[in-house]
Amino acid sequence: MFGLSAISAPCRLPLVRRVLVCGLLLAAWASGMSGAWAAPTASGARIGHNKAATRFVLDLDQAIDYRIFTLADPYRVVIDLPETTWKIGGGGRASGGGLISQYRYGLFRPGTSRVVLDLGKPAAVRRAFLLPPRGNNRYYRFVLDLAGVGRAAFVGKVGTVFGDRKEPPSKPLKSPPPATRKDRRIIAIDAGHGGVDPGSAGIVGPPEKVITLAIAREVRRQLSGHGRYKVVLTRDRDIYVGLRERVARARRAGADLLISIHTDSLVDSRRNRRVRGATVYTLSETASDQEAAALAAKENRSDVIAGVDLARESDDVTNILIDLAQRETMNYSARFAEILVPELRRRVVLRSNSHRFAGFRVLKAPDIPSVLIEMGYLSNRKDARALNSKEGRQKIAEAIVRATGAYFRQRQAALCCHNTATISK
Repeated sequence: MFGLSAISAPCRLPLVRRVLVCGLLLAAWASGMSGAWAAPTASGARIGHNKAATRFVLDLDQAIDYRIFTLADPYRVVIDLPETTWKIGGGGRASGGGLISQYRYGLFRPGTSRVVLDLGKPAAVRRAFLLPPRGNNRYYRFVLDLAGVGRAAFVGKVGTVFGDRKEPPSKPLKSPPPATRKDRRIIAIDAGHGGVDPGSAGIVGPPEKVITLAIAREVRRQLSGHGRYKVVLTRDRDIYVGLRERVARARRAGADLLISIHTDSLVDSRRNRRVRGATVYTLSETASDQEAAALAAKENRSDVIAGVDLARESDDVTNILIDLAQRETMNYSARFAEILVPELRRRVVLRSNSHRFAGFRVLKAPDIPSVLIEMGYLSNRKDARALNSKEGRQKIAEAIVRATGAYFRQRQAALCCHNTATISK
């Protein structure tokens, strides 16, 4: 019916799950295992569909619990699983079929992995269940069935949880000790995307989330080598971090500067594949051009891509009034961008009009000068190869490090001049 191997629903899910888990416990005891459980591994995913329904199947090496809910505008089905090792290819993103237009997967937060199914139109979760290995099949199969419904029916079920997996308690982040300003500046490096949000796909090589993290680590390595900086990464592994949380982490660390690292990609065409080069962005509620506005809108969709219910998100960042304090911060951001652009130009290809302005959510800290760097286009073969090379990443990191040093030297000189003028009055 679905174009998949025969799948039949178990009669009593709670009993089946108890039997599976007990079996695993006995096997672990018999083999003398001790310590924590190994994370489950997902080794395959597939979609089958007909005119009436769509089925999503995930192959796993052990029994799992799960939690399913839906989100509207856009229509999404979100599946939360225990922290999972992904070996299904695709770099965190795959095309869909039937009611599913595409899906993404990855680490959502410590202890929780997430699959987000993007729906082409509203659909209801008809059933979800876990099948044990059977016959020659050695995998457990998580099965989710969807059927099309009207918008009103879909919206009426938003927030309803399917499955019996309890939400793992979130681990509160420990507040770091107050930042010192004696001898080290604190630099926050924000590697764009991550986990269930892969970012842009590359014409060659891995997706954006892999490249941004590699460059963020290289920037940290080079900055830390100078001994004048303390470097904080907003994420240090392949995990989703919300846009507001990225800003919050930089502020909790007492950052003097926030640098957000991204790559871009254009819809595939011969003309678009020729577009290449880096661009530096700073915050403005009015975008410098239509391209900047479109890019900001795309980057600001990160939380939607990761399956976050934005209706429940606070507005403590997005509704910050741009008062005198933030205007000063924006001026410092622009100054850093003016220093960074020529450093990049000496090492990599830049777009024309290489310093632009737009309303990126991750740049909205009211008290931290912030820039966002689009390092190049993964839809361009030359850019993609450079960003995937050790030499290319080192060049970008060198530009950031040199610009950072020059920026703080200028600020220190300006502060000294101000203090001297004040004393002489």
